[in-house]
Amino acid sequence: MENTIFVLCFILILFTSRVNSQTHHDNFIFNGFSNARNNLTLDGASLITDNGLLQLTNKTGYIVGHAFYSSPFNMLIKMMNNSSNSSTKKCSSFSVSFVFAIVPADLKKGGGHGFAFTISPMNKLPGAFSSHYLGLFNSSNDGDARNHVFAVEFDTVNGLGAFGDISSNHVGIDINGLTSKISADASYYIGEYGTRKEHVELESGSPIRVWIEYDGVDEIVNVTVAPLHMPRPTRPLLSFNYDFSALFKDQMFVGFSASTAKLSSSHYIIGWSFRLNGAAQEFTVSSLPITPPPSLVIPPSSSNTTTKIVKIVVPVVSLMLFITLVVALLCMYRWRRRRLSETLEDWELDCPHRFRYKELYLATKGFKQSEVIGIGGFGEVYKGVIPTTGEQVAVKKINQNSLLGIRQFVAEIESLGRLRHKHLVHLLGWCKRKKSLLLVYDFVPNGSLDIALVLGRNKSRVVLSWEQRFKILKDIASALLYLHEDWDQVVIHRDVKASNVLLDADMNGRLGDFGLARLYDHGDDNPRTTQVVGTLGYLAPELARTGKATTGSDVFAYGTLLLVVACGRGPLNPNVDNSTLMDWVSDCYQAGQILEAMDKNLNLSYDVEEAELVLKLGLLCMHNKPELRPSIRQVSRYLNGDDLLLCNNNMGHGCSLSLCP
Repeated sequence: MENTIFVLCFILILFTSRVNSQTHHDNFIFNGFSNARNNLTLDGASLITDNGLLQLTNKTGYIVGHAFYSSPFNMLIKMMNNSSNSSTKKCSSFSVSFVFAIVPADLKKGGGHGFAFTISPMNKLPGAFSSHYLGLFNSSNDGDARNHVFAVEFDTVNGLGAFGDISSNHVGIDINGLTSKISADASYYIGEYGTRKEHVELESGSPIRVWIEYDGVDEIVNVTVAPLHMPRPTRPLLSFNYDFSALFKDQMFVGFSASTAKLSSSHYIIGWSFRLNGAAQEFTVSSLPITPPPSLVIPPSSSNTTTKIVKIVVPVVSLMLFITLVVALLCMYRWRRRRLSETLEDWELDCPHRFRYKELYLATKGFKQSEVIGIGGFGEVYKGVIPTTGEQVAVKKINQNSLLGIRQFVAEIESLGRLRHKHLVHLLGWCKRKKSLLLVYDFVPNGSLDIALVLGRNKSRVVLSWEQRFKILKDIASALLYLHEDWDQVVIHRDVKASNVLLDADMNGRLGDFGLARLYDHGDDNPRTTQVVGTLGYLAPELARTGKATTGSDVFAYGTLLLVVACGRGPLNPNVDNSTLMDWVSDCYQAGQILEAMDKNLNLSYDVEEAELVLKLGLLCMHNKPELRPSIRQVSRYLNGDDLLLCNNNMGHGCSLSLCP
C-alpha cells in the first residue's frame, strides 16, 4: 500500500513539473523557468528567481552569466549522393523564440552591456570576458574560426572601435567573434508590407519577443524582434545568408550569455522555445512571469523643513502640470483641425510612410550643401541620418522648377513604394511641405556606377574589377526582370543608365531613380506613355517615332549599359568623333577584334568568354528592330550561363543571334 502511494505521489510530482516546461529530443518550451532547473546548465551569475525568471546577470559590475539547455542537439544531418554513393553533411533548419527584458541599474545613466543567444559546441564558455565581449569570447579567441559559435547579440553599449558597433541599442548576427556580420538598430517593421520601422528600446525593462529562424535549404537566417504585446512583424529585422553546415559540429548546445561592466543591468529571459526542423512552439503569455521594475533612486529626506517644502511644492507643481496639460490639449485640438482641413490628394493618403519635414531637416543638417551626394533632373539628393532611429537615408528634394512633372511622378508612388527587390533602391517614404516634395530612399554608400567606372575626368577612384562589373550587370538584369515580369504590374523604368545604378556596401548593383517610371497591367499591349524621356545614348530609336516606352526600350537602354560597363566609357564618348559607342563596338566586331573595345584600365584582367558575351549581348539588346531584341529574362539566362549565345558573321547593326538548342 505504501509503495502504491509513493508511486502515485511520484507521478503527480512529475506531471506538475511538466506543466510549464515541455522538453523533447528535438524541441522544448519554457513558459517561465520555475521547473526547468534539471534541464538547464547555469554558470557564473545566472540563476532562476523565485517567480520563475532566468536571470543571467544582476546589477553587479564586471560579471558574466551563462545558461544553456543541458542536452546537445544533432544540428547536422547526413545527405547521401546517389550518383556518387558519397555523403555530405547539411545543417538542419531550426527555430528559436524567446522573451527577454533588460532592467538597467540606473534609469538615468542606463545600463550594460547586453546579452546574446548562442549556439556553441560547449555548454560552458571558460575564459570568456565580461564587458563588450558579452561573456562569449576573450581578446585572444575573438574572431577565431575554431570557436564554431553562432550568436545573435542584443548590445546596449556602443563597443570598442574594433567591434564596429553601429549604436548603443542594436541587434547583430555574429560568427565566431563580436564583429557582427550584419547589424541594425533595434526596431521592427509595421504595416502590411513592412514599410515603416518602429524603434525598440532594449533597456526599457519591458518584455521583448525575438524570433531566430534558420532555413537549412535556402541557407538563410532571419532575426525578428517586437514588443511582446505586438503581433509578429511580417518582415524580419535582419536576414543573412550563411551555410551553418560549415560552422556547426555534429552536436551543439543552445543557450544565452550576458555580461556587465562599469554599467550594469539585470538581463532576464522570461520564456524560451526551440525546435529543429519546424516552427518553435508559441508561448502561453498569461503563464509568463513578470520582471521587476527598474529601481528608482530617491534621495533621503528626513528633516521637518524638507517636509514643509514638499507640502508646499507638490500642490503648486500639480497645478502647473494641470495647466500645462490643458494648454497642450488645446494646442493638439487646433493642430488636428488645421491638419484635417488640409486638402490631401489620394496619393498622399495611400503612399508609404510620411516623414515629418522637421525630421528630414534635422537628418540632412538643414539640407546643408556639404550633405549633397547627387544632383539629377528633379533636384538634389542629400545624405541623411534619421534622428530617432539612426538609420541612414538618401533624401531627394524636388526642385520647385520641376513641379509641372511632379503630378505625373507622384501618381506612381503608391505602387512604386511597394516594390521590394534586393537589387532595387527602395522608396521608404515621402514628405510634402507647401510646394516642396521630398522622397526618402535607402542610403547606398558606394555611390553611382558611372563614378565607379571612372567615367569623364574623375580619375581618383579605384577601377572596378571585371568580376565586380559582371556581377553588377547580372544584378541589374535581375532587377529589370522583377520589374518587367515578376511583379504585380509591368514597370517600365525608362531611364536605365550607369548614373542610376548605385553600389551598396558589398558592391552589389541596385537600380534606382524611378522618377520617370510607368506602370501598366500584364497583357496590356498599348502602354500609355506619350512623351520621349530618358538620357541620350540610352534611348531606343523607336521612341522618336512612337513616343511609347516599352520593356523593349528598357532592354535597349540595358544593352547600352552593358557596353558602357565593359568599355569603361559613356555612350556618346567613343574614340571616333561624331560616332556612338554602339557604332564603335560594332566596327570592332566586324573587324573580328571585338575585345579591342574593352576598357584598357582593366589591363586585360578579364574573362574572355564573359567579356565577349557582354559586348555581343549589348549589341543584340540595341538592335534597331525591337522585336529582334531578347527579353530581359533571356538576357538574364545568357548572363547566368543558362543559355548559350550564338551569332553569325553579320553581327552588328544587323546582327542575328539565336539560342543554342
